[in-house]
Amino acid sequence: MKEFLCTDKDFKDIATLVYNACGIVLGDHKREMVYSRLARRVREHKLKNFSQYLEYLHNNKEAEFDAFINAITTNLTSFFREPHHFEFLKNTIVPQLLSTNKVTKRVRVWSAGCSTGEEPYSLAITLADLFPSSWDVKILATDLDSNVLAKAQAGIYTAANVNGLENNVLKKWFLKSKDGQTYKVKPQLNKHIFFKRLNLLQEWPMKGNFDVILCRNVVIYFDKETKDTLFKRYANALNRGGYLFLGHSESMGKDHAEFKNLGKTMYQKQHNARTV
Repeated sequence: MKEFLCTDKDFKDIATLVYNACGIVLGDHKREMVYSRLARRVREHKLKNFSQYLEYLHNNKEAEFDAFINAITTNLTSFFREPHHFEFLKNTIVPQLLSTNKVTKRVRVWSAGCSTGEEPYSLAITLADLFPSSWDVKILATDLDSNVLAKAQAGIYTAANVNGLENNVLKKWFLKSKDGQTYKVKPQLNKHIFFKRLNLLQEWPMKGNFDVILCRNVVIYFDKETKDTLFKRYANALNRGGYLFLGHSESMGKDHAEFKNLGKTMYQKQHNARTV
């Protein structure tokens, strides 16, 4: 028997709130996950059931809603996850940018759904040695979850988190604690990354376009209508010939003429793409 009652109506109300806030679709198969994650909030506020929690959330939306969304969103990541993306970035995209952007010497990359920071730091490590110091290379890292964003900004990871990194990478880009249990990202890597909380379904405050956007393991939670809208917005946010990377279990579909499918969840904005 569960600690707290969560009725069908409670789950439906939760799913509606989450969808309206950030476009994530919570089907019935997510009920156990929703229960386990929100039970902590019910317990923390000393409430008796999920109905009381929803009432509390309604009456204290400004104070509680961020914690509610943070509890629901999934944040599983690792350094250089899906390594073929980073190989393509290194071997194909960077040589192109060194040529196409040689006048402006400006490169912009967006990690949309950066979670605890492993992805943007992996990007920064990849790019750091490939562009001359005179180039203006910046990475925008955004996430809906304020808790994981704070961890990303701190740049402190356990030994288990960095276990897959080569020793020379660890020595060059991380400061090891005296007890060897944690590793902190060095300032010279951190300075290229700008962290910002962002709901992808709301207005984007960024000015200027990106050369590369990574939105990996994010759109899997959205319905088709939300995905299609998001892909169009990404096309608008990319320079012509820019690249979009999705997660390993995600795809765009054939009805997005703005992009050319390169395989392995990599897409390139068509040079003649018409976006609005």
